[in-house]
Amino acid sequence: MVSKTSKPLDNSGSQEQVNSDIAALSYEQARDQLVAIVSSLESGTSTLEESLTLWERGEALASHCQKWLDEARVRLDAARGRSESESITQVTASED
Repeated sequence: MVSKTSKPLDNSGSQEQVNSDIAALSYEQARDQLVAIVSSLESGTSTLEESLTLWERGEALASHCQKWLDEARVRLDAARGRSESESITQVTASED
């Protein structure tokens, strides 16, 4: 039985509206918020609607963190590639 005072889930808001601030977060800020969300969900004190909202935000935060990590990997690989090519150039120059 559904209570007359309960509100159904409102799926009309887009994910972008709910999580529009995530794009501006640093990796550390997003990670900290994600940790807090996981703790809140694990406590089991939220309503179903609150839990779903937290879960959606957590998914968006996890995706944002993964993008940061992927970009960091690309930068590290590029730096490593430059470092290796500089070493090869130096060795070649010293052999001449």
